[in-house]
Amino acid sequence: MPKLKTKSGAKKRFKVTATGKVKVQQAGKRHGMIKRSTKFIRSARGTTVLSDQDARIVKKNFLPYA
Repeated sequence: MPKLKTKSGAKKRFKVTATGKVKVQQAGKRHGMIKRSTKFIRSARGTTVLSDQDARIVKKNFLPYA
């Protein structure tokens, strides 16, 4: 069976932790900061962990060897 390809966009957006969870950047910080509250901007710093259902989809379809 041939090797599976990893989606290039997924390589750049997701990282898999040692325990198998999927880390992602917080959403909503690209543009339009004027209309967002300071509380939102502050809480959207750094990374977050995807829910189990979403992580399963990402690992199965986009990161086959994760």
